Amino acid sequence: MRVYVHRFSFVAIYLVLYFFGTSISATAPSPKVVSLNVCTDQFLMLLADDSQIISLSEISTDILSSAMAAEASKYHQNNSGAEEIYLLQPDIVFAGIYTAKATVNMLESLNIRVEKFEPASTVDQIILNMQRTGELLGHTDRAKLLITNFESRLAELTSGIKNKPRAALYYANGYTTGENTLAGQILDLAGFSNIASEVDIHWGGTLPLELLIMSKPDVVITGTTYPGSSRSEEILKHPALKPLQLVSSTDANWICGTPHILKAIEDLQTIHTDKMSIK
Repeated sequence: MRVYVHRFSFVAIYLVLYFFGTSISATAPSPKVVSLNVCTDQFLMLLADDSQIISLSEISTDILSSAMAAEASKYHQNNSGAEEIYLLQPDIVFAGIYTAKATVNMLESLNIRVEKFEPASTVDQIILNMQRTGELLGHTDRAKLLITNFESRLAELTSGIKNKPRAALYYANGYTTGENTLAGQILDLAGFSNIASEVDIHWGGTLPLELLIMSKPDVVITGTTYPGSSRSEEILKHPALKPLQLVSSTDANWICGTPHILKAIEDLQTIHTDKMSIK
């Protein structure tokens, strides 16, 4: 009789696990996450429940670096130290492939799960990162909706472009970026032709001031300068640039490959001159 009862109990437990196992796993606690990278910070805030976010990177609240600095202020910020992250006991750590390598290596050696994201420089890569984040967080439906809205708005912004005004991306020390970079992609999607391609710069490189002036772009697009003075930014005040239209536009929306590039594209399309019209 005892053997029968034991066997019955075993079979009953097995059947419960078999038929209801999926439901049990589906209600498992959502993973708690720490982010070490300003871009993964934003993916996390876009897709996670508040209760899933343990900590964000220390620059998540920097208005010049993060497009979601205001939203990030309500979360704890970390300084990317391995000891600090370990004590927070996250289920997953989000990091960029170039982020705090010593910390990442230490966390992995301590059996902390680290998910490393490559920086996105194309629309396809942005979508893949959104999908991956949704899967890791257990919010695939939320990610699908975010992607659908992103693709729909992008289609609106990129339709009806008739002209391709020539533009130069120009930063401190005369640095520029080409079509293979995120900034280059934003410029192209907004309806501009990047003069970097004309001088065989497809990634990033220095664009001599003389060459910039001789190229006569319709607009020169630069970033917001940091407070104080900097020798590297003095070139942006050079008198030779005065005949050109200089627009400060590359803000935090340009830093990461997230849906916030839509705002960067929209801002660019508001630039107008007598010689330039996009739509």
